[in-house]
Amino acid sequence: MSRRENANTKSKYQPSSAGASPENTGGRGRPSAAQPLKGLAIVATPIGHSRDITLRALDILGQADAIACEDTRVTAKLLAIHGISRPLVAYHEHNAAKARPKLIQRLKGGETVALVSDAGTPLVSDPGYKLVRACIEEGIPVTPVPGASSLLAALVVSGLPTDRFFFAGFLPPKSAARRRALVDVSEIPGSLVFMESARRLAPSLTDMARILGPRDAMIGREMTKMFEETRRGALDVLAAHYQASGPPRGEVTIVVAPFKKQAVDDAGLGRLLKAALKNSTVRDAAAEVAAATGLARRKVYARALALQKGEKQADPK
Repeated sequence: MSRRENANTKSKYQPSSAGASPENTGGRGRPSAAQPLKGLAIVATPIGHSRDITLRALDILGQADAIACEDTRVTAKLLAIHGISRPLVAYHEHNAAKARPKLIQRLKGGETVALVSDAGTPLVSDPGYKLVRACIEEGIPVTPVPGASSLLAALVVSGLPTDRFFFAGFLPPKSAARRRALVDVSEIPGSLVFMESARRLAPSLTDMARILGPRDAMIGREMTKMFEETRRGALDVLAAHYQASGPPRGEVTIVVAPFKKQAVDDAGLGRLLKAALKNSTVRDAAAEVAAATGLARRKVYARALALQKGEKQADPK
């Protein structure tokens, strides 16, 4: 479907009452007619299964003057499945600076726009934040139309605590930067949720096991799709599995158990630091062990320096 299609083409989901209230008709009654769209709507779309879209999302998409999307081809396929035909406008990280003023101009002119991502809820690891900010600054209404989200889908089937969680998005591609990022989130008292590419899954899990320790975790792959898979285990066990089996196919979400302080005595601290110093600098080893034990980084760093100094004195080469 071309983005130049007739803007007046109507969907079978076109709302029947332009002035209807979005609220329920009370108590046991049926939901009222479709909500009229004003301004910008942030519309969640399926992360895999095409039927994981709400009736309200279909109503909103069917009446929008334009649908802003990452990839017009991906959105066109979804709309075709549901019998919707509306003008599409590309809006992604590479063209956002140029496309955003044009969208704001259309919105200020009274048009309505629905913002969607290729999959899931827009703005969650997808572009859109600056568009929402611009609308707020211009007094343009912004309406959320909630629905599918890969991070929530993975979290609720992980078997890990859901009362508090932190979404860390994608980790850096290089190991050193990735380990630093993991240290930053290592002491958060809630489940950690990450997105990761399949080809980087094994090295990322290896770094997680190294920095976060042998925490329980779950890998959610191809959530809601035909080949959906969940695999649970300790981080080091999962890392070994994917190192042996190779990169899996599809999109991956990782959920990791919350931080818990380890009871460690002085001898135990020494053993942990000696193991970490075999493959890391004093600074990285101290950060790694401090994150795993909950001990003050300054104290751990001082002990690491003492251990390194002692090893150098024992080996005068």
